[in-house]
Amino acid sequence: MDNYNTDSLRAIDAIRLANWIAFAPLVFQASRALKNLEILDLIEKEKGRGLSLSDIALGTGLPEYGVRVLCEAGLAIGLLYCSSEKFFLTKAAYFFMHSDFTLANTDFVNDVCYNGMFYLEESVRSGKPEGLKTFGSWDTVYEGLSQLPENVRTSWFTFDHYYSDASFDQCLEHVFEIRPGKILDIGGNTGKFAFKCLQYNPEVHVAIADLPGQLEMAKRNAAEKNLSQRMTFVETNLLDGNSSLPEGYGAVWLSQFLDCFSEDEIVSILKRCAETMDENTRIFILEPFWDRQRFETSTFCLIMTSLYFTAIANGNSRMYTAGIFCKLIEKAGLSIEKSIDNIGVGHTLLKCKLKI
Repeated sequence: MDNYNTDSLRAIDAIRLANWIAFAPLVFQASRALKNLEILDLIEKEKGRGLSLSDIALGTGLPEYGVRVLCEAGLAIGLLYCSSEKFFLTKAAYFFMHSDFTLANTDFVNDVCYNGMFYLEESVRSGKPEGLKTFGSWDTVYEGLSQLPENVRTSWFTFDHYYSDASFDQCLEHVFEIRPGKILDIGGNTGKFAFKCLQYNPEVHVAIADLPGQLEMAKRNAAEKNLSQRMTFVETNLLDGNSSLPEGYGAVWLSQFLDCFSEDEIVSILKRCAETMDENTRIFILEPFWDRQRFETSTFCLIMTSLYFTAIANGNSRMYTAGIFCKLIEKAGLSIEKSIDNIGVGHTLLKCKLKI
């Protein structure tokens, strides 16, 4: 993270960056158009031989004017290069087209964030997700998640699951190391981790605690997988400080859940978790902390995701640093027994117990 502690750009590079920022929305839309109009696909099929503007226009059925402005934009963006009047893909184009990481981010930004970001300044002033009005009149996106347009909902879940799913298999051994008979999955969404647990151990029982819309999706998925008999569904809204959680669970699981809340709300939720615990209970918190990433690109993506929370999700949460988050855990009356970094695409697993 050294590049966040100094300003090392030369003036010429700083000017370039400043103007890249100025045109960033156009960069985004031009890049999507190059992909969606199959210009990048057509060039890729030539396997390094390149294509002229007229060949691209002929192959795509697009006017040569439109092909020209997009391909020249591709040069400036860095998705294309030109040699002997033929256009070729760059390495960046390959990753823009084929990286699951990039595809999840691109669709999420376009379908979930783009229009709502016009209300970012209002959200910063009010502390409310003013951009959410582009979809509905809910207080948070989670209340309306099951009612979002299908493409928006799909992009939301693809983004959410991309970051979490790669971590689940690694986490199972840590959760089942304490041999829990019952697991409480708080904010379990569609039930992906719950189903992993049920398949991993044929005797464990899992409860999902979440909002009504999410529980309905989880119930349908559980019925399809014939796993309902070992599950319980607990309807709760943890933004309500008076809400409580059921007792008697050996493990409590919170995956990419607490970053959906403000610092005070996180402490409140964890205190309610602590009220259900005894000395043998363990809380497992899975979070992608932006200051514990191996690669700068991951740090960048996580920090940008905080703006989604500000303008769309709830207006007051963000992607946290580990240092701040660990202090909140301590404040809630818990202590961190074990911390494991580099899980999945960049998560940290915190194993917590009651503070003695």
